[in-house]
Amino acid sequence: MYASRWGHHLFGPPEMTMIETPGDLIETPPQRGEPDHRDALLADLLSHIRLSGALFLKGSYFEPWAIDSPGNCDLAAILAPNAERLLVFHTVRRGTVRVAVKGHEVEALPGEMIVLPHADRHVLSGLQLSEPVPVQSLLPPAPWSDIPVLTFGGEGAQCDLVCGYFQCDELLFNAVLRRLPPVFVIRPSGRTSTLLEAAVDYALEDGSRWGGMTAMDHVTGLLLREALRLHAEDSTDANGWLAATSDPVVSRALKLLHDDPSRDWSAEELARRANTSRSVLGARFKALLGQSPIRYLVEWRMQIAADLLRTTSLKLAAVAEQTGYGSEAAFSRAFHRHVGQWPAEWREAVAGRH
Repeated sequence: MYASRWGHHLFGPPEMTMIETPGDLIETPPQRGEPDHRDALLADLLSHIRLSGALFLKGSYFEPWAIDSPGNCDLAAILAPNAERLLVFHTVRRGTVRVAVKGHEVEALPGEMIVLPHADRHVLSGLQLSEPVPVQSLLPPAPWSDIPVLTFGGEGAQCDLVCGYFQCDELLFNAVLRRLPPVFVIRPSGRTSTLLEAAVDYALEDGSRWGGMTAMDHVTGLLLREALRLHAEDSTDANGWLAATSDPVVSRALKLLHDDPSRDWSAEELARRANTSRSVLGARFKALLGQSPIRYLVEWRMQIAADLLRTTSLKLAAVAEQTGYGSEAAFSRAFHRHVGQWPAEWREAVAGRH
């Protein structure tokens, strides 16, 4: 039953034995005046990811109401058949909306944005319980000549939503998304709130002017970057890439790797330049990212290589040089180990999808 979706979550601190040293005691504290690397790292990562986006639904819903929205594969088939990954978002313009997905429940108010990073199947509803209705049964058949406008529900309080998605190729380097929860809410304020509201208004106007699910590439990066930034600031998650960018030790190492990915880094040199020990750096990378610093570097190089293969006509030898490999053969072997395809084969397949 739908009512059973609303439950309780129990969280507890990790256990620690008496002989363990807390991480915040063994890490090297940031120096006074040290810059915050979070925005720079996030901007760098997003610059190597091919993003586009669209608004796909405007809705007015009246209590009681509940809508069952499909998951990534079914949603992609409707909205973007060539997409390998969608990230769904809902912006609340009026009223209160609840979202239930995979045992997680969130509630959002006007001006707030609900983000589903993995586009999982989810239920949107008002505050009153109601049996969910599949959204496909309420929409006209795709493709649409304009952004559909949906009115649904009873005769109670009104909730207005604007729904959209971010589209990106399947990420070879998926460090940001892999540990994000199924759903989270961003609650912007001040200038950020005004900026995000203006971006959505612009996208709505653009879609109405040109018709159809107009790509809003000019605001997609802004919306996603701000959503992830605000989530990182508000989140209490103990691990994941966004948490790593806030860690005083790991963020220094990440910045070094991002600034010079082609360098022949060793674990010792990276730790020394990050002002910590190799053991501390390795332990904190493992705790936050689930991998070693050098493994992270390999994945980051592969993401840069994929971006170069997709967006340029560089020969493989040039891609190898820019990603820190001494020869085209060494790069090709590394790419094949990581991706399962040879670079030329992967480039041809991506070109065929676009």
